[in-house]
Amino acid sequence: MNRRQRRAAAKGTKTARNTPTATTPAALYEIGLQDFRAGRLLEAQISCQKALALDANHADALHLVGLLSLHSNQYDHAVEWISRAIRQQPKTEYLTSLGTALLKQGRREEALATFGKAVQLKPDEADLWRNLGGALADAGRPEDAIRSFQQALKINPNHWDAADKCGSLLLQLRRYDEALASFEESDTLRPGRSETLFRKGLCFQALKRTEQAIASYTMALAADAQNFVARNNLGVILLETGQLEEAAAHFLKATQVRPYEGNPFNNLGLTLSRLKRFDEALAALDRAVTLVPNQVEWINNRGNALRQIGRAEEALKDFDRVIVLKPDYAYAHANRAACLDDLSRHDEALMSYKAALALKPDHSDTHWNLAINRLRAGDFKSGWVEAEWRWKVPWLRLNRVRSNAPLWLGTEPIAGKTVLLYNDQGLGDALLFCRYIPLLAERGAKVILEIDGPLKDLMSGLRGIAHCVAKEEALPEHDFHCSLTSLPLAFGTMIDTIPAAVPYLSVREHAKNWESFLGPTGLPRVGIVWSGNPNNTKDHNRSLSLKTLTPLFDLEAQFVSLQKNVRENDLGILCARKEILDAGPELGSFADTAALIQLLDLVISVDTSVAHLAGALGKPLWVLLAYVSDYRWFIDRDDSPWYPSARLFRQDETRDYAKVVARMRSELAAMISARGDTLG
Repeated sequence: MNRRQRRAAAKGTKTARNTPTATTPAALYEIGLQDFRAGRLLEAQISCQKALALDANHADALHLVGLLSLHSNQYDHAVEWISRAIRQQPKTEYLTSLGTALLKQGRREEALATFGKAVQLKPDEADLWRNLGGALADAGRPEDAIRSFQQALKINPNHWDAADKCGSLLLQLRRYDEALASFEESDTLRPGRSETLFRKGLCFQALKRTEQAIASYTMALAADAQNFVARNNLGVILLETGQLEEAAAHFLKATQVRPYEGNPFNNLGLTLSRLKRFDEALAALDRAVTLVPNQVEWINNRGNALRQIGRAEEALKDFDRVIVLKPDYAYAHANRAACLDDLSRHDEALMSYKAALALKPDHSDTHWNLAINRLRAGDFKSGWVEAEWRWKVPWLRLNRVRSNAPLWLGTEPIAGKTVLLYNDQGLGDALLFCRYIPLLAERGAKVILEIDGPLKDLMSGLRGIAHCVAKEEALPEHDFHCSLTSLPLAFGTMIDTIPAAVPYLSVREHAKNWESFLGPTGLPRVGIVWSGNPNNTKDHNRSLSLKTLTPLFDLEAQFVSLQKNVRENDLGILCARKEILDAGPELGSFADTAALIQLLDLVISVDTSVAHLAGALGKPLWVLLAYVSDYRWFIDRDDSPWYPSARLFRQDETRDYAKVVARMRSELAAMISARGDTLG
């Protein structure tokens, strides 16, 4: 009661609800109904009691008491009161209420029978078919439910709710095109509903209609910014399509809508990892695992994030925990193996790779990582075979052949045949494996080489090549094709049969003349390269800053930067160190770089294509290597079967390049002192 009503009651006057005329059951019921609709439930109850005191069989009052019981979750009472109303007068309205109460009690079959009676009483009323459809859906009879919703739409083509519910069931049945048509109908009849737009997004997503899914989820969120699933799903699509910043923003908002849900924290962590925002990624994944401690996929994801930032020991604990929780989780075994490789525990890694493949024999990532493990260990027999799985690893982004000719892997005779070779991986791989080209020519093959543009001038003069084309140029006729990286397999290469006839590359006559650039000097000339392609997944391990090399620069030598692309944080040092000649801006192609290297006494490089170029030219080469290096440099060796002129300077378990540079400085100083301006 409000204040005015309480004052009136205190004075003994009557309010409008209790006027002297409200003395019949019908009038009291009407007052009770008004109170019920206004949310004044106690007053509605009192009015119904008065009505029933006058007429214990007043059907509407009995029904209203049932609704009040239903509203207060007193389902047994609701069924009792509404059933009494139906015995007096079997209205479809009463049957609908009884069906709802029975559903609340879990009495599905009785509810279905009740909704069915309502439809029999008024078969032309769309809402009754809609109600029956809902009961059928709840009873696990989706096909019958769909027919009921369709009947409701047949009676009333403007029944948006029946269309929406029909679409939801079709969506559950994965009949996406039909579901989408129902949601389109519902959205036309009642546009702008977030739930309908969201479900349209689900259909579009399932049908791989990405742009339309993004549009539907975006509209759903415009209608209701708190639509958690739309927010999270939109983030997933944006993550899958590489729109990482946008995906991260949506996942972050999803965590704010439901901070108790682990899934968006996991998704946020995965996205931030791909953005290389590792500290934030780890915090999000920690939160996901805290919310759902035994979710093995999320623990596995956290392990991967820890591995990415070099915290391999902690990552290993996560992978071990996953395996305890779910011993048959192949991905955890595979990730554990890769983590053990990171820790230079290669034999243990091999056992985990085998365990992963026993559970998931066709997992291409595991096969590829196993190939790296075996090749690094010098097990070429299995390593080259496993390496062919790289074609099924999407993230490697290999260059694919533009040919319908058969693949050649060494078994078919090729004398008198034309073989197309092409580079499937990085520039360093091309420089390493092009050594096999003369071997094909010795078998009588005519070799066509399709190569990256920057390498064309250099490789055009390689012995055994009949024709060299850049990747964008037309290909001549040919009988077979093979990638450069598959040539070791084709030739059955073992560690003691590596073709090491060096140099196998030479400088082209039209390459740039560097004599005037270098100028006269009595000092030894040392080329330097300190960073590689930042898009390489291992770049954070192999590259270093120019500042790390500065201890070398006070030695009596002329240092020449062969760095083509200098990172912003290195520019200041490069400009300030006058003892460094910066050749980078003058390097137009690898032929130019090769011509410059020919005039140098030594090349010092991290693991980049320039290191492979210097090795292929037979120039003295010192390579700075990470604690766990690329497979081409093997394990623990300080020499290279691929490049006899190379010396390898490896990180120790501290993974500190400063120590490597200090050791290299000592070696370089001794060499300068002992040999003057001649380095070997």
